[in-house]
Amino acid sequence: MQGLEYSVDIAFCIDATGSMSSIINLVKEWALGFHDDLNAALKAKDKHVDTLRVRVIEFRDCYVDGDSAFRTSEFFHLPEQSEAFASFVKDINASGGGDPPESGLEALAIAINSDWTATGSKRRHVIVVWSDTSTHPLEMNAGSKPSNYPQDIPETFDQLTDLWDGQMGMSTSAKRLILFTPDAESWTDIQNHWENVVHYPSKAGMGLSDVNKQTILDTIAQSV
Repeated sequence: MQGLEYSVDIAFCIDATGSMSSIINLVKEWALGFHDDLNAALKAKDKHVDTLRVRVIEFRDCYVDGDSAFRTSEFFHLPEQSEAFASFVKDINASGGGDPPESGLEALAIAINSDWTATGSKRRHVIVVWSDTSTHPLEMNAGSKPSNYPQDIPETFDQLTDLWDGQMGMSTSAKRLILFTPDAESWTDIQNHWENVVHYPSKAGMGLSDVNKQTILDTIAQSV
């Protein structure tokens, strides 16, 4: 609509454990061209974005992987910071994780707590999660979390649900959660009970080989 400025923030939560090598390689392939590819997908749907920012939350298993369990970026402005965004993504390597489950809910909480944009006449806040396995319950080892455990994480799944419902930085009408995850704990609960969620179930242990680049772009574009 003429006169409106459309701002979009996207937070990518990427499971970087060993079985995820295929999707990580895919993300690396299109990192440099992400802005142009997304604009093309948006144009096909008669949409336009004035300001696009992207951040990355890389996660593994905080109970196994120590200091390499999480790596997070600030928001990158695209296309201005495409090189820095690509550099961050290229440093993601599929390793660790041990046996399932992984720390996906902690990564999701970090994403929800992002410094979402408040500028623009219209805003969209999108979280995309890629994982091929289930999650540790937030209630696990209550009161005795490992030293590398991130701060400001809800203590229960219900509290995480409340965070999604009430995060003041995310407009109720502007937020979307896109899951490329298996039908497994706790992703199925999120699909069944949270609002503004799109779930593309993946087969556990298959590295999300059934999800291709265009599916991801179209899904994000449809959510904008």
